[in-house]
Amino acid sequence: MTRTSTPSILKGAFILSMAGLISKVISAGYRVPLQNLTGDLGFYVYQQVYPILGMALVLALYGFPGAISKFISDRDHTGGPASLPSFYLPVFLLLTAFSLVIVAAGWMQAPRLARWMDDPHLTQAVRTSFCVFPFIPVISILRGVFQGKNDMTPTAVSQIVEQVFRVAVIITTALVVSRSGDLYHIGTGAAYGSMAGAAAASLVLFLWMIKKRGVWTFQRSPVQASFSRHILLYGVLISFNYMLLLSLQLVDAFTLVPQLIQNGYHPEEAKVVKGIYDRGQPLIQLGTILASSLALALIPSVTRRRMEENPELVRSSIASAGKITLYLATGAAAGLIFLFPDVNEVFFQDAAGSGYLRVLMLVIIASSLSITTASVLQGLGRIRHTAVLVMAGIGVKGAANFLWIPSAGIYGASLASLTAVTFVLFGNIVILRKDLSLWRWRYLPWGPLALAVAGMSAGLYISRGAAKALFALDGRLPLLLYILALSVGGAVVFVLILIRTGGFTRKELEALPSSNRLIQLLPKG
Repeated sequence: MTRTSTPSILKGAFILSMAGLISKVISAGYRVPLQNLTGDLGFYVYQQVYPILGMALVLALYGFPGAISKFISDRDHTGGPASLPSFYLPVFLLLTAFSLVIVAAGWMQAPRLARWMDDPHLTQAVRTSFCVFPFIPVISILRGVFQGKNDMTPTAVSQIVEQVFRVAVIITTALVVSRSGDLYHIGTGAAYGSMAGAAAASLVLFLWMIKKRGVWTFQRSPVQASFSRHILLYGVLISFNYMLLLSLQLVDAFTLVPQLIQNGYHPEEAKVVKGIYDRGQPLIQLGTILASSLALALIPSVTRRRMEENPELVRSSIASAGKITLYLATGAAAGLIFLFPDVNEVFFQDAAGSGYLRVLMLVIIASSLSITTASVLQGLGRIRHTAVLVMAGIGVKGAANFLWIPSAGIYGASLASLTAVTFVLFGNIVILRKDLSLWRWRYLPWGPLALAVAGMSAGLYISRGAAKALFALDGRLPLLLYILALSVGGAVVFVLILIRTGGFTRKELEALPSSNRLIQLLPKG
């Protein structure tokens, strides 16, 4: 029987978090050159199929591996390695059947799905996208087994390799498509990129499995016949907690263009407007990653057992995670909103859509807090509750799109996304009240946060005026350097005001580099 130490668990969580951060930065960053190469219409095509590809990625990275790792971890405390005939084969067959059902349904219904998107030209791209799902079983099982043994390195390496291969194929396709002129091929290219990444990740994991001993045996083991079905159900429920932003994009894929066309837009114009609106997605993704990653490092210490053993310590960890997420998300959203016309021009070549994209940036705050609170609830065993809330959030987004796009256009879609993620966030907080009372959220340091946002905004306003008066910011490179300088300066001002006004406790600052100097900035008393 093996026992895994707490430091080992935290080290594994850190490795996985860093790999997730790197791969997500890659995933968000490549969309800028993709849009630059294919324009807003090509970006629209990519974003129409991306939710399908993203859901396959989530199932293979978080959902099924999480469910399998729980089974393997529990087994490590009661017996030896998992059996090939009794564990690996039944799980593989069930996940394969699940994947093939999705592929068959998606392949046959692709023409109908494309019609619902009001763009029959997307049929082939939609069909090809569903072909990613057969890669799920092998990747999920191997990642889950390694994670169950608390060996996070194979998952981390395979995750980065998957993203590198995927991005390489997509950008290569974009280069070819930009010369050939058939922009709808970018959709099939994205699907082929996901398949190439999944194949590369499978190979890495398989080679790791061959070298690793003690993770499988041919000897049959007495296991319950229904365990594989529990893995399927548990895996799907876990995945919902990571699909909030993807789900909103899926709703937009089916409703935004049709709604715009019904309200007087020409079909080609509606597609271009949708492509401009989709510029906000990589920025939201990047802002959410940066805001929630640091807080999520605290989450492995939040479990039901720890809550029962030391409730006050766990509640303190939850409150700190929420506070850090709130600070980082608010700072990122406020900075992007203030700098957005220039950010839009630097990354996407023009300032089109800056108004409704600014509104969309507010999603960073609610989505970051939603992910953090959902992760806390997941650690406390409330996975079904969070999955139901995400499904309800999808309904809110769809209803709001139908209500607000006819009257407010793309602004309506931005407000619908903000409403949906805020709904999920408040739902998470209400469920969490059984373990963390609502008054703790009311007494977060809102005053220091408001002062920090105001101080940062004032500093950015003065710096922007001085920079544009002193320098010629005509090209994209000077604008990029200008934005980077203002972002760093704004972040420094934001953090210093938070510390100086009591936004952090002494204990929280002690965990940071140069803590002695930072502690000196705390208000007296």
